[in-house]
Amino acid sequence: MKFKKLGNSGLVVSEFCLGTMTFGDHPVYKELGGLNQSDADQLMKHAIDAGINFIDTANVYSGGRSEEITGQAIKNLGVDRDSLVLATKARSAMGPGINDKGLSRKHLMQQIDASLRRLGTDYIDLYQMHSYDPLTPVEETLDVMDDLVRSGKVRYIGASNVPAWFLSQALSYSKYNRIEKFISLQAYYTIAGRDIEREIIPLLVNQNVGLMVWSPLAGGLLSGKYSRSGDNDSGRRKTVNFPLVNSERAFNILDILHVMAKEKNVSVAQLSLAWLLHQPAVTSIIIGAKKQEQLSDNLNAANVKFTTEELNTLDKISQLPAEYPGWILEYTKADRKL
Repeated sequence: MKFKKLGNSGLVVSEFCLGTMTFGDHPVYKELGGLNQSDADQLMKHAIDAGINFIDTANVYSGGRSEEITGQAIKNLGVDRDSLVLATKARSAMGPGINDKGLSRKHLMQQIDASLRRLGTDYIDLYQMHSYDPLTPVEETLDVMDDLVRSGKVRYIGASNVPAWFLSQALSYSKYNRIEKFISLQAYYTIAGRDIEREIIPLLVNQNVGLMVWSPLAGGLLSGKYSRSGDNDSGRRKTVNFPLVNSERAFNILDILHVMAKEKNVSVAQLSLAWLLHQPAVTSIIIGAKKQEQLSDNLNAANVKFTTEELNTLDKISQLPAEYPGWILEYTKADRKL
């Protein structure tokens, strides 16, 4: 297992992160969850034995059960809590009330205590805003997250699923007010969905913010279960079309991946994950599994090697269509190269 610093911090995390959305019965997408305590214990043991020190959950996963199962698994396995980097998130609705959701001071201060109880710990290593809240000023959110760090309940803070302009605004506010700033962004990124390369990744690189990738197999689309014909497709994407992808572009990529997988005697999933590992902006890839065999297959992506020609082939077939202002910047920078 390889390790990287998470953004502009001294926190070191494994290049794979165990995602726990599969823990418990998911109230929205039943296909995503279902693991009981015993199954989760075995999966976490397998991940930790493989060298993973990074675990990601959220208060909303299975209505809080994911956090409970995660915390209990750590205890059941006798794992030293301090040896792990434990991450969770808050923003989504956790009750019927108008203030039971969002990124307000009221909601976040309620939710940090609830997450700590469910996880059975007295601190969270990485506390993340789960998404953008249009009703709460970014200043309020950052001020309360800074307070949570000062209180000792949180060590670092991160963001998830936000646009580049918001992240830039947040980083600037933290810098000029000398408070805690986001060290990471959790975002969707795959070889079939490279949208964040337009604005978000350049910002992350410029500001030294770590990138945690969620749904690296595009909701199973890149698992190898799907083909252009769709004749033998099996998996949750047949019922849950999430994350959204451009199907034509995705199957153009899969046509190449299926052939390359046979040539290299690896799985399509391993190739998809290995491509992400070759992207310099990526710090850690969140892998959520239901079975140990699936987790093992994903982890073996670290052993996949690409030739320069293979990487060029994958880059060409998956490249984003030209879009303004990107294309004009490429055009105008030609006279400023040394």
